[in-house]
Amino acid sequence: MPTVILVRHGRSSANATGVLAGRLPGVHLDDAGIRQAVAVGERLAGVRLAAAVTSPLERCRETCREITTRQAASLRAGSDKQLSECDYGEWQGRPLKELAKEKLWKTVQAQPSAATFPGGESMRAMQARAVAAVRRHDARVAAEHGDDAVWLAVSHGDVIKSILADALGTHLDLFQRIHVDPASVSIVRYTESRPFVIGTNTHAGDLAWLTPPKKARRTSRTRRTDAEVGGGAGPQTGTP
Repeated sequence: MPTVILVRHGRSSANATGVLAGRLPGVHLDDAGIRQAVAVGERLAGVRLAAAVTSPLERCRETCREITTRQAASLRAGSDKQLSECDYGEWQGRPLKELAKEKLWKTVQAQPSAATFPGGESMRAMQARAVAAVRRHDARVAAEHGDDAVWLAVSHGDVIKSILADALGTHLDLFQRIHVDPASVSIVRYTESRPFVIGTNTHAGDLAWLTPPKKARRTSRTRRTDAEVGGGAGPQTGTP
């Protein structure tokens, strides 16, 4: 039952100009995006990350690098194309204000499970491969580092929204209700019984509490996978 920290890349040059970048190469963080990525790295500096995986696109790799270089122990990030941006096909590279006039735009807003981008992939396919990738990496981290491990996945807005929708048990048609800003942090813990969504779209605050103290008292597997009736006492705090 590791904990995955989902980070959207910082603001890119395409975000700043209102263009749907998709999978186009050469889209980097702008100056604001670099500052955002640095801030995320500082938020996560006190978290002992067991592993890091990123979308192969430049803006995600740049964000991931600002996070991993601030870890106390050396951490080399892996790349997974299954965490890459949605394949928007013929939509990528076009201004959002122009795309908003397309008939498909209304489907993307109201019934994304029925949306397939011309020359690209469907939003259902995007969610399926992203969720499968996160669960696969989570199982690997558990096997290699144990159930208390915390790991990082850096990806894109719609991808992270689809992962959160799945974890919340929310239909993809409702995923537009979830907001994921550039350089925001969302947190999910998968268990045998259900996923637990610990945080969504957070922007500030030290996250060192995600790393359990080395001498933390172990709880039973049932206690660790069940929801606390009444809400529980919250995370243990203290020096890891």
